Amino acid sequence: MADDHGFYTPLGRTGLKIPRLCLGTVSFGGRVEEDAAHRLMDHALAQGINFLDTANIYGWRVHKGYTEEMLGRWLVGRRSEVLLATKVGNPMSDDPTDRGLSARHIVAACDASLRRLGTDWIDLYQMHTVDRAVPRDEIWQAMDKLVSQGKVRYVGSSNFAGWDLAATQEAAIRRDGFGLAAEQCVLNLVTRETELEVIPAAQAYGIGVLVWSPLHGGLLGGVLRKLTEGTAVKSAQGRAAAALHHHRETIAAYERFCAERERHPAELGMAWTLSRPGVTGLVIGPRTTEQLDGAINALHITLTEDELSILDIMFPPIGAGGPAPGAWMS
Repeated sequence: MADDHGFYTPLGRTGLKIPRLCLGTVSFGGRVEEDAAHRLMDHALAQGINFLDTANIYGWRVHKGYTEEMLGRWLVGRRSEVLLATKVGNPMSDDPTDRGLSARHIVAACDASLRRLGTDWIDLYQMHTVDRAVPRDEIWQAMDKLVSQGKVRYVGSSNFAGWDLAATQEAAIRRDGFGLAAEQCVLNLVTRETELEVIPAAQAYGIGVLVWSPLHGGLLGGVLRKLTEGTAVKSAQGRAAAALHHHRETIAAYERFCAERERHPAELGMAWTLSRPGVTGLVIGPRTTEQLDGAINALHITLTEDELSILDIMFPPIGAGGPAPGAWMS
């Protein structure tokens, strides 16, 4: 449960309190230059958003690891004020040992992230992707070593299937370990597959759920109005642009729905994701302080049952909705 102000909440079954908004940094060192990134982090911290999420691969438009280096420069003198999350698993070079979740790579990649970030510890060290070729006992051997050395406080996963969460957690339990503290997955009005098994598995094991792409790459952020005004940036490319081709009528109806309620589409879309059972918080990727303030506004929006029902009609859940197997057996 969130605290009385609804801003901070426990990360799953841990004793760690985190803000319900985490500042994601995937755009830092590409769409967001360093000075602007520092201003965003300053503004976030001033608003109480003390949780930063990055990955060792971020910044690839310059070079892999560049975003961690940027964060390291900003963290000087601030490290004790910040919760810091990064990730391991994606290829960092052409070297076949410089990727995946082998014990060798996990330990080496953690040390490299620590050097780039200029810190002695990572608060949440996340497996960026599943590596089913590696025994889970090997993964936990490496992660447990990092925790015992004080280099990592909590271990998380990202983009795991529900059965991966269960298998990974059961492996930790066999080793008398704490296991996963958080899973980072995609969930938004357009992409609801994780409601079937990923989030229910996380709930069953007391694993916090951090949602990335709550606006489907900008598709739910007022894309049609932005395209008309010529102000679309992220929503004019990638996943959002591809999805708009298939969902244009629904997105138009959604933007009318938001206008009738005098709500910004991005704020209402994030409020919907925050309202989902099992969701701990959102990993947001604002490019401006105004967008960051809009995300904070979403924390104060409470959708009525009627509004939630209308949104379910616009953006139907999988099958009958809710967790599997009921979603397809009703």
